[in-house]
Amino acid sequence: MKNRDWASRSLKSVWHPCTQMKRHERIPLFPVSKGKGAWLYDFEGRRYLDAISSWWVNLFGHCNPKINAAISSQLEKLEHVILAGFTHEPVIELSERLSLRSGLDHAFYASDGASSVEIALKMSFHYWKNTGKPGKKNFVSLKNGYHGETLGALSVTDIPIFRDTYSPLISQSILADSPDFRLAEAGETSEQYALRMAEKLKKILESSHETIAALILEPLVQGAAGMAMHHPVYLERARQLCDRYEIHLIADEIAVGFGRTGTFFAHEQGNIKPDFLCLSKGITGGYLPLSVVLVQGKIFDAFYDDRTSRGFLHSHSYTGNALACRAALAVLDIFEEENVIVQNLEKSRIMNEKSNQLSHHPKVKHFRNAGMIWAFEVEDEREDFQERFYLEALERGLLLRPMGNTVYFMPPYVIDEEEMDFLVQNTMEIL
Repeated sequence: MKNRDWASRSLKSVWHPCTQMKRHERIPLFPVSKGKGAWLYDFEGRRYLDAISSWWVNLFGHCNPKINAAISSQLEKLEHVILAGFTHEPVIELSERLSLRSGLDHAFYASDGASSVEIALKMSFHYWKNTGKPGKKNFVSLKNGYHGETLGALSVTDIPIFRDTYSPLISQSILADSPDFRLAEAGETSEQYALRMAEKLKKILESSHETIAALILEPLVQGAAGMAMHHPVYLERARQLCDRYEIHLIADEIAVGFGRTGTFFAHEQGNIKPDFLCLSKGITGGYLPLSVVLVQGKIFDAFYDDRTSRGFLHSHSYTGNALACRAALAVLDIFEEENVIVQNLEKSRIMNEKSNQLSHHPKVKHFRNAGMIWAFEVEDEREDFQERFYLEALERGLLLRPMGNTVYFMPPYVIDEEEMDFLVQNTMEIL
């Protein structure tokens, strides 16, 4: 069957996410028949370099043999069981290993990033209620931050196209200025700007701490803001301020966890430990839906009681799914057995060298890098830049999805030097 046949069938039956469906009257839908390594293949044999890791989830390539084997093995034992009143080997092992990695004590599971944010927000409010401070029910988030599209997550999201339609349904968080270094004044270093924004944060927390439950932020990189990057000193100061004013710190590492910024967790670069850590996307290597909220012991202890009402009764049918947990354990195995963090640092160095000409292109502004993320803005006044760039990339065998005038690379960690050359050279041709 041809690509157009699969596309036609999909458009008649599938409501695609984050999409104005009418746009497919002029922009083709691209059916994918298979994936291997860093590449996706259509039904007519053409291949595309997955330079965005299929929405930032695929860490070790499509159809990775180690993750395949782990899931296949688990299929012979247990696919899923209710986690209320029951438990199983993969969820126990995953929770233990994530605790060792993070220094956080307990894991609460869900299926996607937005759900993990919902859980963290509810837990934070409920913690303060259980500890006699029910007035602490507001949240502070960063301007241009993104934390998901369920109603609670939207309340701390500041991306208008996602939020504004639903504004009558959601609560308004307190917005703090972003430490996004692109907004710094001329001559101001990233560290100086981060410290200046931390002082602004201090004023908010100082004046309203009695009603604030938590501060939520994306450590080091605000993804949907156009890969907005900030200095890790902001995390250090935020942790100090939250401690001073008795406010929880929620680290949303849904996009930036699992080695994406150069350390296993992004918050490590600020030398801090959050109260809540939200993880998803790369946790299963892009295989199965899974998310988790890791929490400090004091959070768990506030719910431990004879009274059911003081427990955290949030639930998902597929919480702690055995197949997804086994995939996540395989991901952790790969990190440990293949020394991925060290390898990624070398790949990042090589990619930066290969991108030298790109970073100095006259249309390119604010070229930046954090671990295995690269981003830059393109000076182009046409309103259809995003669409044109996306289509031009596909014509050259690249999957890239600019955000406005921001182009970014977020490839699987298995990308090799030849594929890096392909990515950079074709991006140059598009520009």
